Amino acid sequence: MDKKTILLVEDNKDDADLILISLRKSNIGNDVAVVRDGQEALDFLFATGPHAGRGDQALPTVVLLDLKLPKIDGLDVLRAIRADPRTQILPVVILTSSDEERDRIDSYHLGANSYVRKPVEFGQFAEEVKKLGLYWLVVNRPARD
Repeated sequence: MDKKTILLVEDNKDDADLILISLRKSNIGNDVAVVRDGQEALDFLFATGPHAGRGDQALPTVVLLDLKLPKIDGLDVLRAIRADPRTQILPVVILTSSDEERDRIDSYHLGANSYVRKPVEFGQFAEEVKKLGLYWLVVNRPARD
């Protein structure tokens, strides 16, 4: 992964498709790796299981993480990311339909860099994804380049 890559952790195919379309429409041409559950997210990040062949490939620039995931939920994925020295400073944006205060508080306590609620309306959803992509891939200066 030579260029900045996004890891999208999203179990809802429609939401994942909308995110990918929104990024493309915003002229964000970065690679996006899509995984559908919490276990696959951890396998991708730590090059285990079906992603063991990734070897020493670079980590993504940012993780867009849904909270309500099969196998391992988003908060447990975030907890595992922050517990490992290889990923503890990796930017993680919670991108979820949950507007529960407890989810926001827990996300930030576990080290989320941002918490974004998915808008219901497509135009607004596309605009939020555009802003996320531009900020994390263009504006933000990561700790590791």
